Amino acid sequence: MKVDYIALSVPAFFILIGIELAWSFYKKLDYYRLNDSISNLSQGIGQQLTGIFMKTALFFGYMYIYEHWRMFDLPQTIWVWILLFIGVDFFYYWFHRMSHQVNALWAAHIVHHQSEEYNLTVALRQSWFQGWFSWVFYLPLAFLGFEPLMFLTLSAFNTLYQFWIHTRLIKNMGPLEYILNTPSHHRVHHGSNPKYIDKNHAGTLIIWDRLFGTFQKEEEEVYYGITTPLASWNPLWANVHYWDELWNTASKSPRWVDKINVFIKPPGWFPAHLGGFKGAPEIDPVRYQKYNPLYQKRLVPYVLFQFIIGLIAAIPILFLYHKLPAIAVGTGVIYVILTLLSCTALLEEKKWQVKFEYARLVMGILIVLLQDFPIGYQVILAGLNICSAVWFFNLEKKNNNAEEIPEI
Repeated sequence: MKVDYIALSVPAFFILIGIELAWSFYKKLDYYRLNDSISNLSQGIGQQLTGIFMKTALFFGYMYIYEHWRMFDLPQTIWVWILLFIGVDFFYYWFHRMSHQVNALWAAHIVHHQSEEYNLTVALRQSWFQGWFSWVFYLPLAFLGFEPLMFLTLSAFNTLYQFWIHTRLIKNMGPLEYILNTPSHHRVHHGSNPKYIDKNHAGTLIIWDRLFGTFQKEEEEVYYGITTPLASWNPLWANVHYWDELWNTASKSPRWVDKINVFIKPPGWFPAHLGGFKGAPEIDPVRYQKYNPLYQKRLVPYVLFQFIIGLIAAIPILFLYHKLPAIAVGTGVIYVILTLLSCTALLEEKKWQVKFEYARLVMGILIVLLQDFPIGYQVILAGLNICSAVWFFNLEKKNNNAEEIPEI
């Protein structure tokens, strides 16, 4: 039986985020911003939901190789578990390193690096499409004969380990810094400072970076994010924007070899006629400014309420999707993603946000009324959307009235 350890860990994630948030607030550390955190969490929810449609297919690839082409029949002893742990971590290092050195892979992985903050919500900021290729790096383990459920278990725990290292609260950890991937090491990995870029690709063990020459100690202050800031909270755009950049670069290149190289060369590579390789610029502390568009504070309770509804709607989909009708899963995923898009659009004051929000709320009502949900669910979910529509209408009315007041 496959157990989704990551989905089961979601409550613990939010508890730990709450603790870090409370401590940061108490110490006045300013590690959290509402808009950035909503964006990060939206990516995580979206990644789990879109992953529903690929989990079985990707697991089948590992399973097929194990059943038909494995070289050894390995017993499930403690030593085999330890060997598999080392193997999973080793191949994770190479998957992660290649994701920073091949444009087509970076186009997916870039999502995890877009936040200009560094806190536990960033750990949940994951690509919606990275899972389509990451599994290929682990196939040697299937050929060697490591049992699929053992692999899934240790792969999940390798991912879970990396949650806690996304924090600025924990500083140097002494002798453990030589063996484990720690918050200090991973802060370096998320830095956009030129000396920190493409360093510390470790999952659990930092020894791979030390062995293969990609280790960098945390020294000067880390500036987080990517070298060209995303400047958007939109979770969908975050997942496709670099693909758009690559496509535009390829379309401007008349030579086919350049068109191909755009996707297989490292980030920063451009054909000669477009200027050649462009390295990361040095950080100017004086001019450095995070993306932080203004938004109406009166929208905050509404946005939080909609985000919580989206989160609650996602939970039964994640745990019961294999028992639900396909149309219910599909429409549910669409509704949750549209809810996340709406929350981020409201925090950016997008021009299309008003019509989009009403359309989303109407869609939410139709989804629950036109499908075979229990009457209690229909009443509750339709009622929440109707109340939200009334609430949003009043917010817009107040906003319009405020805009009509002449300046003195």
